[in-house]
Amino acid sequence: MKADLRGANLSGLNLAGVDLSAADLRGADLSHSNMFMTELVKADLRGADLTGANLEFADLSLAKIEGAEMKDVNLDYAEMD
Repeated sequence: MKADLRGANLSGLNLAGVDLSAADLRGADLSHSNMFMTELVKADLRGADLTGANLEFADLSLAKIEGAEMKDVNLDYAEMD
C-alpha cells in the first residue's frame, strides 16, 4: 500500500487530482469530498464512506470498493474495471 489512511476523516476535503493509487482507505470518511480526476488505482476503499463524493473522471481501476457507502456519489466518466 502506498499510503495508510485507514479510518481517516477526509470528509469535505478537496482531493481533486491527488494520486491515491494503492492507498489503504478502509473505513475512511470521504463523504462530500471532491475527488475529481483523483487516481485511485488499486486503492482499498472497503467500508469507506463516499456519500455525496465527487468521483467524476476518477480512475478506480482495480480498486476494492466492497461495503463502501456510495449514496449520491458522482461517478460520471469514472474509470472502473
